[in-house]
Amino acid sequence: MRQLNLNVTEEFERDLRRLMRQKGIANQSEAIRQAVREAAAKAGTATHADYRSWLGLGLKAPLNPKPRFRGEDDLWS
Repeated sequence: MRQLNLNVTEEFERDLRRLMRQKGIANQSEAIRQAVREAAAKAGTATHADYRSWLGLGLKAPLNPKPRFRGEDDLWS
């Protein structure tokens, strides 16, 4: 199984705990998998995807306090 690492906000963790209580899921990983499955199933039935509600979500994520690279130029040197 492949691994996915996420940096999440406090709001995300709060919402995840609420989902876990509602669905009776004890494991955070399983709760995230279930949420993604449900979102994918819902998106699969939609005729038109609207991602406008996602705009700006990346800006809410916390910045990496210990980045491996100082800038984009360091990636290619």
